[in-house]
Amino acid sequence: MILIASKYLVPKGYTAIALFPFVFIRYEHLKENAVMLNHERIHLRQQAELLILPFYIWYLADFIAGKLKYSDSRAAYHSICFEKEAYANERNPEYLKHRPFWRFLYYRRPKN
Repeated sequence: MILIASKYLVPKGYTAIALFPFVFIRYEHLKENAVMLNHERIHLRQQAELLILPFYIWYLADFIAGKLKYSDSRAAYHSICFEKEAYANERNPEYLKHRPFWRFLYYRRPKN
């Protein structure tokens, strides 16, 4: 993971963005935020598993589907399977050591 601090490279409203192999963070002090860094590491693993480009296509498709379903950008963002996995496991520093391959597929399932 190559960590770069720049408020100009991170979209407004976000603190970080993972673009394999980089993680761009809005502010230098975020380098100490273990939860946020783990969240972004999960995204890097997802991107690597999908050979990078398909990840971005799938991510965008999930966002568009969520936007059509919810009409709200924030709800659409949180409906993305990659985000669901990252948020569910960001506080577990051991998660990536034991994470099954393509685990994000589990988060495509609708919750009952």
